[in-house]
Amino acid sequence: MRKLFVEFRRRKQVGPILLLLLGAITAACGHKATVGVPAGSLPPSAGPSLPADSAPRVLEAGGDASGIRQTITHEVAPLETIWRLSRMYDVSLDAIYAANSLRPGDTIHPGQKLIIPNAKALRNVIPLYPNGCWKYIVIHHTATDVGKAFSIHRNHVDRGFWNGLGYHFLIDNGTLGKGDGQLEVAPRWIKQQGGAHCSAGGMNEKGIGVGLVGNFDKEVPTTAQMQSLMHLLKTLCRYYHIPPSHVIGHRDAPGANTACPGRHLSLTTIRQNLTRP
Repeated sequence: MRKLFVEFRRRKQVGPILLLLLGAITAACGHKATVGVPAGSLPPSAGPSLPADSAPRVLEAGGDASGIRQTITHEVAPLETIWRLSRMYDVSLDAIYAANSLRPGDTIHPGQKLIIPNAKALRNVIPLYPNGCWKYIVIHHTATDVGKAFSIHRNHVDRGFWNGLGYHFLIDNGTLGKGDGQLEVAPRWIKQQGGAHCSAGGMNEKGIGVGLVGNFDKEVPTTAQMQSLMHLLKTLCRYYHIPPSHVIGHRDAPGANTACPGRHLSLTTIRQNLTRP
């Protein structure tokens, strides 16, 4: 490689070859991004970038406007960080460290129970990364009555899904200790990796996978789930310039053979709501 560099430098062709190499690197979609999330920042973006007005950011929604606070116990989801918990509950990093005898840099693990002192009502946090890969949003149901990211992650590992939890986002239904309408962000999204939720139509590589806990062949999603879903969809569609027509159910992917996300989740209504201001 050194000889090659010297030879191109001698020929004054270093600039063009470096541009070609950089172009090949940035053309890759869904490769692993830096995972750690320091306080007040986001991991670097991955994949082809969006227009200059798009930048990594965090959006927050929900929470209790009354300002009531209480100490709670939170079960850590896959790849969750103290930084994220501090944003979710409006509690300082130092307060969480102190309540759990932790120090900055200590590792926390999925399934670990953490005390969140003086927490406000949970608010959903949506991290956004510039990435031109995402052209669709694919909605799923878990087809189970209960669930949360940690339990579904273990189930997907047992079923052989690479890297576990196959969705990018999961919206809880208030079971297994999670809030109704709580949004859990999967490791695949933090790392900006392709999904393991819908191979049909190549959607794993170009579709953001959003799962809702519940069996919507038997029941309808909760009101809180639908509120969180619409907020998430509007946020993702706006940021990634995804048209409502590209918000589909798993069953709508070309070649898919499934009823997911169930007959009681109306994609038509969802798309109509996305067109409204």
